[in-house]
Amino acid sequence: MSRAGTEASHPVRPAARGGAASSPPDPSAATHAPRGAVPGGAVPGGAVPGRGLRHERNFRLLWIGHAASSVGSNVTVVALPLVAVAVLDATPFAVTVLTAAAWLPWLLVGLPAGAWVDRLPRRPVMIACDLVSAALFLSVPVAAVLGVLTIGQLLAVALGAGLAKVFFETADQAYLPVVLPPEQVPGGNARLQATRTASYLLGPGIAGLAAQAVGAVAALLLDVVSFLLSALCLSRIRVDERRPVRARERRSLRREIAEGVRVVVGDPYLRVLTVFGAASNFGLTGYQALMVVFLVRDVHLAPGLVGLLLAAMSAGGIVGAVLATAVGRWCGTARALLVAAAFTGPPALLIPLAAPGWRLVCLALGGALVSFGVAVGNVVKGSFRQTYTPQHLLGRVTVSMQLLNYGTIPVAALASGVLAGILGAGPAIAAMTGWLALTPLILLAGPLRHRRDLPVAPLTV
Repeated sequence: MSRAGTEASHPVRPAARGGAASSPPDPSAATHAPRGAVPGGAVPGGAVPGRGLRHERNFRLLWIGHAASSVGSNVTVVALPLVAVAVLDATPFAVTVLTAAAWLPWLLVGLPAGAWVDRLPRRPVMIACDLVSAALFLSVPVAAVLGVLTIGQLLAVALGAGLAKVFFETADQAYLPVVLPPEQVPGGNARLQATRTASYLLGPGIAGLAAQAVGAVAALLLDVVSFLLSALCLSRIRVDERRPVRARERRSLRREIAEGVRVVVGDPYLRVLTVFGAASNFGLTGYQALMVVFLVRDVHLAPGLVGLLLAAMSAGGIVGAVLATAVGRWCGTARALLVAAAFTGPPALLIPLAAPGWRLVCLALGGALVSFGVAVGNVVKGSFRQTYTPQHLLGRVTVSMQLLNYGTIPVAALASGVLAGILGAGPAIAAMTGWLALTPLILLAGPLRHRRDLPVAPLTV
């Protein structure tokens, strides 16, 4: 399902997106290389300037790994709640707690994770996270076969996989500028976002059909395979990734965390984008956390149709990811964010109109328009952040923004669960989509309304 401000709800698992010159040297160390540089002055990842991304081996491997992991993760978005509802007869609140558990690690370890990732080579971190996630999801079918599967285990798996995701996504956002030179980062982001958005279409459909054919528990095996494939692809990437200098590694972790937070709070563009992402994620998560329960118990749909409907709701995101860079060129990157927000908000009001019969079209159309807006916004914003932020700060700036962006997700999931317990799933979804419809107003409070394009020069700190 879509997430605003993620380059990857996802969370979405969802992700983001003009060229800029190299950033100034790291003031903490005279030997720090310019942004995106590797020893010897080579282009990141061995990329050839002007050469198409499809010909870059390292980017292809990263792309394939992303595709596999994203499809598997979006299988889990449907399969895990289906296991809770259909196998363990969980309450609506328990299902929303699963969503909250998956995103709670952003609140618990988000900030230190950014500082730790900035101290480590990114690729080994990502591989380790893939392997841990595969083992966690494999434990669910194993426990089911042994007859010992419980809601408690599902919560532990969701929490552990969420913890791995914090480190993976933080490293991932800082790794693309290592694989590609700055001028190719927007194009790379657009391709990754298009693939991620396509996974929102494929993953739920596959999960629903697999759950109907072999059971929701067995469907989780698809996610295990996807994480293993992602780890394999990442292990084959050959990039001379420059390690942070030792002088930086001796600095206080608290000082490094504070440095990233200060950059986000002090910059008007990063600040307003962070607040908007948090507010919109609250609404997005609020209705998405209840969607499986609503469609199964209120609308009385079979698992296969639930998956297909959730896939249809994500279809607009593919169009948005493909058109995002063109929209940015046509109307300007700052205005593109305003256009994206307009699609993310008001169309959500169509979603709670869903009911058996033809009114399911309202659900699919509203979800498709929202996912279109989320995809455009994520592509434009992600590329802006990656080219605007100095490389030595990128991990900490990314996680500082995501702390608030993703930190609202567990709160929203629990809030929607409480509302569903009081009002029912349908009215709770109506309340959350009503909030989402108002969130575009936040962007009008920042500098975006006065500009055609976002700044292209790197941030100086």
